Amino acid sequence: MLRTSLIAVLALGLAGPLQAETPAAEGPRFEDHRHAVTWRREELKGIERLVRQLRFDLVNNRDARGAEPRLEELAELASGAHLLPAFIEGSHGRGSEARARIWEEWEEFESGFAALEERVAALREAAEAEDYRLATRELSDLSLTCRSCHRRYRY
Repeated sequence: MLRTSLIAVLALGLAGPLQAETPAAEGPRFEDHRHAVTWRREELKGIERLVRQLRFDLVNNRDARGAEPRLEELAELASGAHLLPAFIEGSHGRGSEARARIWEEWEEFESGFAALEERVAALREAAEAEDYRLATRELSDLSLTCRSCHRRYRY
């Protein structure tokens, strides 16, 4: 019995720190709420930078080929599978701009990420077709999708 307990303790110690539960099964895991808040803030800032760069690539330079790597990165980063795990229930308040209503309205919040993914896909299609007028419109629609979610779920 002592041997079994010792093995269990060692196994737990090797597994590392306990990680916070997340609503989604995929994506990154976090040691605590603060880590999740910091991570998601940086990821969202990175997405914002990518969108600005894409506006420059597609609207100003009309360079769809040059935008391809950023479009691919945007599709990966701006997905629910990537971001939703960082919205651990209760990770609002100090240091976070998230409102508690995220977890009260989880299905609606989650559907916002589905809308975001659709907008990114539409932007990629416009860029692949080198339709810069449509790409400009899709960038605007993408920004509106972000803003509508921020208005509802962010301070």
